Amino acid sequence: MRERVNHAIDLLRRRAWNAARRQPLFALGIGLLTALLAMAALAPLAPYDPSFIDPGARLASPSRTHWFGTDHLGRDVFSRLVHGARVSLLVGLTVALVSTAIGLAIGLLAGFVRPVELVVMRLMDGLMAIPAVLLAIALVALTRAGIGMVIAAIVIPEVPRVVRLVRAIVLAAREQPFVEAAVASGTKLPLLLLRHILPATLPALAVQATYIAGAAILIEAALSFLGAGTPPDIPTWGSMIASSRLYLGLAPWTIFAPGIALSLAVLAVNLIGDGLRDRLDPRLRRRL
Repeated sequence: MRERVNHAIDLLRRRAWNAARRQPLFALGIGLLTALLAMAALAPLAPYDPSFIDPGARLASPSRTHWFGTDHLGRDVFSRLVHGARVSLLVGLTVALVSTAIGLAIGLLAGFVRPVELVVMRLMDGLMAIPAVLLAIALVALTRAGIGMVIAAIVIPEVPRVVRLVRAIVLAAREQPFVEAAVASGTKLPLLLLRHILPATLPALAVQATYIAGAAILIEAALSFLGAGTPPDIPTWGSMIASSRLYLGLAPWTIFAPGIALSLAVLAVNLIGDGLRDRLDPRLRRRL
């Protein structure tokens, strides 16, 4: 039994190494995202409370006591950075999952049911005209700021993009002989969509979801920078950049740390998206 387990582990290790060698950027993206997720999961173990103010340690440079220094209020930058990762990654992953699921359901119906298509696509065109930042500011002005409201404000403009992608794939797939044969045999619409149409949309959706996650992380940071995102007591990368911009010359570490973390998060999901595209596209997969 132990020999089988060791053999399986060794086989998985060799396959992972071969995949990383063929797609080093894809492996880099997975490694970066894994590191950021681990950092967010271990945020409760941060050395300081992210909201703790120490006036005597204002704008302290990086040291053994404060690894990334402190900000203008004496708050530990590293502790705020790891807690901010939880917000950014939560928003990015949730927006990607929710917008993809909603867009998939609407796009399948819009691509296969013509009466639904006429109404839905005009509605999607109208939603795509709403900038996510302006929508979030309006929603926060009418309600209370919070992570849920930020997610809703980003999901609404992203759903139409998924709907248009799925609809285009469905329109092409419905002309295939196997779909026409299923329709001729009397297959009901729900079964037809799930068994024959849905699998054709999954590769493109997987790639699109990664790009949506990257865009959502950037939009959340922009909203926090403008003060239209999460409440001030919740540390986010965008709010850290906003509060530190006046001290760039005195304490550059206060703005470089969240800026680099934000860039790495977006880079990671984009690298994963490019890698998935290369692996799932038959024309590109032959080159690997």
